[in-house]
Amino acid sequence: MKILEGGVPIGYCEISTSNKDQIRRPPKVKYSKRNIFSRMFKIPVIKFEDQHLTSFAGLVIYQPLIQNLNIKAQLKKCFDHLKVSEIFGHHIIMLLLVFHLLLGFRKLRDLDYYQDDPLVKRLLGLKRLPDVSTVSRALRTIDASAIEKVRELCRNQVITRLQKLALSRLTLDFDGSVLWTSQRRAEGTAVGYNKKKKGARSYYPLFCTIAQTGQVFDVLFRSGNVHDSNGAREFIDQCLRHLKEAFPGMIIEARMDSAFFNDDIVTFLENQGVEFSLSVPFERFAELKQIIQERKRWKRLNDRWSFFESFWKPKKWDSRFRFLFIRQRVSIAYRGPIQLDLFLPREEGYEFKVIVTNKRVKAKKVLMFHNGRADQEGIFAELKSQTQMDYIPVRRWGGNQLYTMASIMAHNLTRELQMVARPMERGTTEKRAPLWSFDELQTLRHLIIQRAGRLTSPQKQLTLTLNGNESIQRDFFMFLDAFKKAA
Repeated sequence: MKILEGGVPIGYCEISTSNKDQIRRPPKVKYSKRNIFSRMFKIPVIKFEDQHLTSFAGLVIYQPLIQNLNIKAQLKKCFDHLKVSEIFGHHIIMLLLVFHLLLGFRKLRDLDYYQDDPLVKRLLGLKRLPDVSTVSRALRTIDASAIEKVRELCRNQVITRLQKLALSRLTLDFDGSVLWTSQRRAEGTAVGYNKKKKGARSYYPLFCTIAQTGQVFDVLFRSGNVHDSNGAREFIDQCLRHLKEAFPGMIIEARMDSAFFNDDIVTFLENQGVEFSLSVPFERFAELKQIIQERKRWKRLNDRWSFFESFWKPKKWDSRFRFLFIRQRVSIAYRGPIQLDLFLPREEGYEFKVIVTNKRVKAKKVLMFHNGRADQEGIFAELKSQTQMDYIPVRRWGGNQLYTMASIMAHNLTRELQMVARPMERGTTEKRAPLWSFDELQTLRHLIIQRAGRLTSPQKQLTLTLNGNESIQRDFFMFLDAFKKAA
């Protein structure tokens, strides 16, 4: 609105709809060099003092989550049967490992770098953190019963989240991932399939992940010299049984690669009423190769994909299933000498794959559904690179399994944290993509967790003080306020 004084406009004023009138001033668009540059020649004097400073102030956003899930008490029940040390219990060690991985550390020896951090000690309920040798001794005494109880705790946490979502269908992905080590004496390791480090000893656990939440539902620990399908039938049965007990009547889907293709698993999934899709190692079946070579007419899906389908079975199978034969148009680069002054020659070709499924939807939807398996590889990559699942810390098998479970729990808690704080962003897609666009733990670590802060008690009120950054303040209160609303 123009303001007139003697009929002459003297400026502009914006009237706010709020209770208080606010005048917007034009922002400064130019600064002097004196306001920008500073001198930096002298190296400051370095002092180390106990100032109640934390390097991980952002870890406080996990505190209400851990309290709401009552994780500390539930972990204590997992280790009740073990002999407790004089001071630290195994549940404290397990929770310490989870924080250790959330902070971005890998080796047990890295514990020395935050031994005096006041916020970590407070979240654990300790005045002093255990040293590395104490943690190693605790990992040495872990047995199979403790691992089974921790697995059950992990499953229950995922089921609790799924109950809040009230989904009509649930998608499970099954696959193994190699965890190799240079230690020659790590218990339970063996030389097996490892395309990145041939000849190295490894573990080869089998995972079940939930596509809708991107969480790990369960894991089966195995030595490195076993096939993908080793123990898979019983593991799949166990996962389905737990989910059907929690969600009777829910439609359950499963996706697997060609390593699981056998009559036992396919027939079992069919009898259980699971909607499945499996890759077929068609190169092992001369009949399938011949069918593809003799096929003249392919149904077009789009410019890239075409298909045909058939109800077929291998000779030793009892029942026929729906097989989709799919070809993908690809450009093959010419590997000979290149004529730079003319053009880059390329050849058109096809790549083939076969999928077996009991789904009754159109072929395009089956293809999109099966291709959604790629998200599980992203989960494995995040587990290995950001929660250090690929690290083998000790020689005992039980201790290494517990470290892997700590990695899985750190991953699942990070996903749960974001699901509580943010609204669901998408519905069920053809590829069964996660219902949220999750930030990786590395992103949260750089933006929020790794922030300097000071713990003080003015007037006996515990206070965590951080630098006055608006972006950090916004993110902090986004998470903390979400738990207040949930409570």
